[in-house]
Amino acid sequence: MVEKMHALSLSRRSLTRRRLLELSSALAVLPVIAEAQPAPSGTAAAAPASTAGGSAVIDVDRARAAPIPIAIPDFFGGAGELAHLNHDLAQVITNDLANCGLFKPINPAAFVAPAQAFEQSGVPAWHDWQAIGAQALVTGRISGASGDSIRVEFRLWDILPQQQIQGTAYTTSVKNWRRVAHMIADAVYERLLGEQGYFDTRIVYVSAVGPMAHRIKRLAIMDQDGANLRYLTDGSWLVLTPRFHPKRDEIAFMSFAHRQPRVYLFDLTTGAENLLGMWEGMTLSPRFSPDGNSVVLAATRGGASNIYVVDLATGRKRQLTDSGAIDVSPCYSPDGQQIVFNSDRGGDQQLYIMNADGSNVRRISFGQGRYATPVWSPRGDLIAFTRLGKDTWNIGVMHPDGTGERLLSEGFAVEGPTFCPNGRVIMFWRATPARDASGAGRTSRLVTVDITGFNEREVPTPTDASDPAWSPLGA
Repeated sequence: MVEKMHALSLSRRSLTRRRLLELSSALAVLPVIAEAQPAPSGTAAAAPASTAGGSAVIDVDRARAAPIPIAIPDFFGGAGELAHLNHDLAQVITNDLANCGLFKPINPAAFVAPAQAFEQSGVPAWHDWQAIGAQALVTGRISGASGDSIRVEFRLWDILPQQQIQGTAYTTSVKNWRRVAHMIADAVYERLLGEQGYFDTRIVYVSAVGPMAHRIKRLAIMDQDGANLRYLTDGSWLVLTPRFHPKRDEIAFMSFAHRQPRVYLFDLTTGAENLLGMWEGMTLSPRFSPDGNSVVLAATRGGASNIYVVDLATGRKRQLTDSGAIDVSPCYSPDGQQIVFNSDRGGDQQLYIMNADGSNVRRISFGQGRYATPVWSPRGDLIAFTRLGKDTWNIGVMHPDGTGERLLSEGFAVEGPTFCPNGRVIMFWRATPARDASGAGRTSRLVTVDITGFNEREVPTPTDASDPAWSPLGA
């Protein structure tokens, strides 16, 4: 963070302007084929969302107040080299649902009915699961399909109404088993809460190692739970603010390659890097448009920074702002009709919204402190931001008209929010202060928090981490 401030400094009002600018081969998977599974004989195919008397089908607000007790026993059927998947699949599903804070997986030590009982009867032993307080139950079976492929079948049961409410089988490569587990967790989330899940996603971020004076920063990508980590760049040059393409396996990011800070595109399939246009000054804080056809970014000239849109097909640039100030960190609304950004045009660092063509600029932040790194929720209802106070920084959200500001997390340095695909969870990074002038003891970690401010937790990474960006679902 400190090194970014120095690297991106401009000429006037140095501290504010530095911070304003500063805050601004792939994980390939084979196709997963899913098919619906019928309910076993004697069970209903689905339980209606209005089922009374303790149905597991509830809404998100009720789940926040009282997480859904759910049992996820080991799958069965896996044998030989696949035997470990019986436990591993169930464990990944358990971790996904537990970490979101809306489910309460029951300790397997409390289970009364073994997996074999279900395998023999085709339906759960309802009373055994009721006895331990389960409202929902996930059961699964693994079998070999052909070659290195597997078939994973799962069923979701609503315990008190004694009904199957989901049944799906997936056929895929054995190496994709973790992704299948995330997809099952998404299916459970959606069926019980009525909203799209977000577990089958990835995070791209900046990994940092080494002493503060000589930090090596690389782009890294991983599953949302920290698994399948891969480094995308070798650390030769400082990299910042990676962002996912909404439809392609591609990211945009800022690199100081050859000591010229510019925006690049990185193809996650081929590993190819391409400079996004030629500019007189630096380019920074890129984001793709919702349709993926263009990139909005900031470009500097002299002591100012303006916002531009670059058409990816033609390379044509279109300037949107010309305030003479520093306008950075642009982000489109989900419908592509508006752009939020931060600017010091009013004398201090605040958030502004404009139409996608640059017209009708209006300020939306009016709280105490300075505002930066705005990002629009995929739902369109909130804008998340970093608020810089005198002693602490905050991650917060507000409505697009500036009303309803709420602070979700506070710290010495918290920064760079990014929404998960369903808009219910925000990831950001948190830095701790150094013990001395050399920077010793300082760390930076990725953190998630629900948009209501509950269930804050650290996301595991093997190194210091910053600048996270959440992928679209299934990307």
